[in-house]
Amino acid sequence: MGLRRWWIVTLAASAAVPAGVVPAQAVVSAPAFGVYTVAAWGMNERAGSRVMYDSSGNGFNGSIGPEVGTGGIYRFGRLEPDTPPAHPGHLVVVPDYTALDPGTRDFEITMRLRTVYQFGNIVQKGQATVAGGSYKLQIPSGKVQCWFRGAAGQVLVTAPKPINDGRWHVVTCTRYSDGVALVIDGNKVAGRWGPTGRIDNSWPLSIGGKTTCDQETVGCDYFAGDLDYVRIDAR
Repeated sequence: MGLRRWWIVTLAASAAVPAGVVPAQAVVSAPAFGVYTVAAWGMNERAGSRVMYDSSGNGFNGSIGPEVGTGGIYRFGRLEPDTPPAHPGHLVVVPDYTALDPGTRDFEITMRLRTVYQFGNIVQKGQATVAGGSYKLQIPSGKVQCWFRGAAGQVLVTAPKPINDGRWHVVTCTRYSDGVALVIDGNKVAGRWGPTGRIDNSWPLSIGGKTTCDQETVGCDYFAGDLDYVRIDAR
């Protein structure tokens, strides 16, 4: 399925659903575009929980760091960029599973977020130069970016406008064999053609920043804001 066709399908399917109105659980239980849900993290655990549960049935649970606020949503406090020490407790970490790597599949990440800040990696698996490729969603200058790097190349897509306005937004990044598409609140905002090829690394999936960093030679790129859910679908 090409990018243009996907955008048409997505816009038609979402036209009757105002952003921020549908409860998170309803969104998490319904794949956005396709064949099966890889992971669905509703992020609705009770306050003090240290396990992020995957409701997809695949068992891809994660560990919630002690600095992450829980209780209906996940809250990530602001940390000064590139200022030691590192804060591994700021992260939610899911162990490496092959299914969490795109491989050569169509691969989609959807999340509902709210922030007033303009920095940080929200979701990622792998880092910039690791073997097997990597992917991440980040929000520099308040603008969402989707980045996929694989055996055939890399594609970076950037939203034209910032969304760090303190309101809830639904963000979907989709990697296809021939490009990457970005949709925010049901509207196509950016896309770029280009193959990325196989992405398959041995790193955990992290939410809220990097797992391997020291805030000196490697910045941790900590996200600040709230997350309501994260879901991964694949074809």
